[in-house]
Amino acid sequence: MKILACNSNLPLAEAISVYLNLPLIKANILRFPDMEVFVEIQENIRGKDVFVIQSTSYPANDNLMELLVTLDALRRSSARRITSVIPYYGYARQDRKSGSRTPISAKLVANLITRAGSDRILTIDLHAGQIQGFFDIPTDNLFAAPVFIDNIKTRYEKNDPLIVVSPDVGGVVRARAIAQQIHADLAIIDKRRERAGISEVIQIIGKVNNRRCLLVDDIVDSGCTLCKAAEALMDAGAISVDAYITHGVLSGGAIARVTSSPLRSLLTTDSIQATEVIRVTQNIRQLTIAPLLGEAIHRISEERSVSSLFK
Repeated sequence: MKILACNSNLPLAEAISVYLNLPLIKANILRFPDMEVFVEIQENIRGKDVFVIQSTSYPANDNLMELLVTLDALRRSSARRITSVIPYYGYARQDRKSGSRTPISAKLVANLITRAGSDRILTIDLHAGQIQGFFDIPTDNLFAAPVFIDNIKTRYEKNDPLIVVSPDVGGVVRARAIAQQIHADLAIIDKRRERAGISEVIQIIGKVNNRRCLLVDDIVDSGCTLCKAAEALMDAGAISVDAYITHGVLSGGAIARVTSSPLRSLLTTDSIQATEVIRVTQNIRQLTIAPLLGEAIHRISEERSVSSLFK
């Protein structure tokens, strides 16, 4: 087994390397002056089981192209099997035709990764479960829930009046799974989205008065939905609101919105490398998924069950 790190999230790749006690492959991944990607594998990988770690986060197109070129280099270097470890799968929100004459970009990206030479996909909390079907190769979609649950159990007392809240109907399954594990009630926010990135809270389904609310979702991008949900919950009588989000995209003015919102804390995983601004923001914190990914990589390499990680 070999591990190769691309440039999108080196700290996570290094943490996975430490967990597995396995050094990263020596490789030269750089840009020409015109920003073309160049990849050179600097050690023999013929017949090896190679795992490439790369989130397709900002800059999404550059990181995606870096992954594709790396896959091609590995395939031409005669690697036995290539697994693309994509903690954050960019373009996942474009998983269907949202209107006339629009693309299904999540499927296009899946085709590109497969054609470039990937034999398997390992990712975490896909925006929509059906994206697994966009790939014609085996795909393992892990869940960040165990990481969140461990933190919740450590952070809160057993008698704390917790309630897990899904910020929209689409995230109910994810929120319910966590609620069941921590023996908490479930609430749902019914919202209307007028256009991409802009939403309006309509009503809260469930009793949140005098409860500590835990908002659970897969992606926080602009932060508008999350912050409006937190405001609605506090207006409804919640004691406090904390958010557990898998992928902290946090684009545009998201950090300022989170900082000025009623959110007591926003906890994300390190599927996307934190910027310096995020690292110094007091109410934003990252939880590592390195042990989760490392264990999954180990099991895949040994042809053992991955699903048993969540039982």
